[in-house]
Amino acid sequence: QVQLVESGGGLVQPGGSLKLSCLVSGTAFNVRTMGWYRQAPGHERELVATITAIGGATDYEDSVKGRFTASRDNYKNTVYLEMSSLRPEDTAVYYCNGIFSGRSLWSWGQGTQVTVSS
Repeated sequence: QVQLVESGGGLVQPGGSLKLSCLVSGTAFNVRTMGWYRQAPGHERELVATITAIGGATDYEDSVKGRFTASRDNYKNTVYLEMSSLRPEDTAVYYCNGIFSGRSLWSWGQGTQVTVSS
């Protein structure tokens, strides 16, 4: 059974930075494209970043381009999301998951809360 454990969230002021981590177990992590998602209160979960298994090519939702950077360590089975220039509208619970054909692969983890507020 695949387990996803997100961490690194917290309370940060506008303009601040955070680095999220997601530890993946129970699957061949190094062959999976991974995605970072977020869900704000009253909103649907949205995909904000993806990173391929080989080569680590990334793609981002427009509102986070230039501010968020996804990376991965295939030896540690971990995917990261570095977030900078954070805005109040980035406030959400952040999740990771595998992606195939545009769909998430596994049951969701508990997520990690990011709150951007002064």
